[in-house]
Amino acid sequence: GDARVRGQTGVLSERRGSYPFIDFRLLNNTTLSGEIGTKKKVKRLLSFQRYFHASRLLRGIVPQASLYLLDEDYLGQARHMLSKVGMWDFDIFLFDRLTNGNSLVTLLCHLFNVHGLIHHFQLDMVTLHRFLVMVQEDYHSQNPYHNAVHAADVTQAMHCYLREPKLANFLTPSDIMLGLLAAAAHDVDHPGVNQPFLIKTKHHLASLYQNVSVLENHHWRSTIGMLRESRLLAHLPKEVTQDIEQQLGSLILATDINRQNEFLIRLKSHLDNQDLRLEDAQDRHFMLQIALKCADICNPCRLWDLSKQWSERVCEEFYRQGDLEQKFELEISPLCNQQKDTIPSIQIGFMTYIVEPLFERWAQFTGNTPLSENMLNHLRSNKAKWRSLLHKQHSSSRSNDHSGQVTGSQEQTLNKEETP
Repeated sequence: GDARVRGQTGVLSERRGSYPFIDFRLLNNTTLSGEIGTKKKVKRLLSFQRYFHASRLLRGIVPQASLYLLDEDYLGQARHMLSKVGMWDFDIFLFDRLTNGNSLVTLLCHLFNVHGLIHHFQLDMVTLHRFLVMVQEDYHSQNPYHNAVHAADVTQAMHCYLREPKLANFLTPSDIMLGLLAAAAHDVDHPGVNQPFLIKTKHHLASLYQNVSVLENHHWRSTIGMLRESRLLAHLPKEVTQDIEQQLGSLILATDINRQNEFLIRLKSHLDNQDLRLEDAQDRHFMLQIALKCADICNPCRLWDLSKQWSERVCEEFYRQGDLEQKFELEISPLCNQQKDTIPSIQIGFMTYIVEPLFERWAQFTGNTPLSENMLNHLRSNKAKWRSLLHKQHSSSRSNDHSGQVTGSQEQTLNKEETP
């Protein structure tokens, strides 16, 4: 009975992100259960958060005008940047500053218009804006990496990939809308810690999703809840909205890094056999999954100044988790120990084992387009810069340590990198 009720209410319980705004004291609900408080207190917190969202809307965040009047609110520089939104050197950090922290909302409103989705799906502009504000506000701005700026960056990358001729020639308006929505919401309400942390602290999301794609399931269900609450798609036939919800789930769940090999093996098979038929909706959906996976981890393929910022941000988030684990006397997770896991060593490993294999296959799929070549060039250049920084750290640590020892992660990375 409990499972059945949970299945019926799962989407609704995810809507406001439930507990993770996140007071990390709440995560260890075994030893610190007294701090969680009663269900009544939690309900009050959720009600306040709902009121907070509503009050922001009532104070005028939602424009009472058409898309064209909304454009007048954009700063001149932001509008100029939007005219180049398909360029790979797009600086999402600058764009976020120019839009006063509203990069995700501003970007999506623009892209929905550019791709003709508002007209095609007869979307109400005010409702679309309200939904996007919900999504943007459900990201945690205190997260160094998994925040709304990351979501905007992934969305901009997805837009670039959707324009690749090999894919663009076959995409339907539904494909494009799904790709953009999935990119925008793929990490919504991310708590700033990873799945193993949620599992070992017995977090309620881990038990809800039985330790499988915990965060990705939460992002998906939260997105569905917001879609339903905003009524953005309420005018469409029920079977259409149900299909959109399921496909959104399939796309967002594909971003689970634990499924990386599964997707790589399947992509390699398709490319080797040359049996991708993009006229087929199933094959198009698979390539949308691959495109989203690429967009999600494309930071190492950006210009060095942008890539370096993202690298520092993601490592800062890792280190914060490590500090929490140390505080709660838990085993520190891989990559989360600031004393042992340096940014260069983390990035070189990430590029070598995760990013390069995926983007080399993506380039093979696109036919080595200028964009694919550009990304691979940046990737190789950035990796060389991190390797150089790692060697400097190695040299510095040797000069400071007469025994000549380096940290385990540094030595391991160096050995791997120097192996022919």
